[in-house]
Amino acid sequence: MTIFLPPKLNSLPTTLPIEGAVRIDLEEGIPVFRASTTVQSRIEELLAKQQKTPLSAEEEKELDCYEEIDDYISFVNRTIRNLAVASNQKV
Repeated sequence: MTIFLPPKLNSLPTTLPIEGAVRIDLEEGIPVFRASTTVQSRIEELLAKQQKTPLSAEEEKELDCYEEIDDYISFVNRTIRNLAVASNQKV
């Protein structure tokens, strides 16, 4: 049996709120983790700014950190869904 480890996070954005950064939705009885609307708004703000002007080094780092977090959350969601699907197939 192969065990996949979650990606390593090197840092968190300084703008990431400690509380309320992630929300949990239920899809077909399976919890799905998503960035909160506050975090999504900040990412959209950075992406919109990036389309108009170059981001500062600090903003680039912040956006990179959000991308790492997104990768991490995606990994967790895939793992949870795969486990749920596998356990349903065994029943």
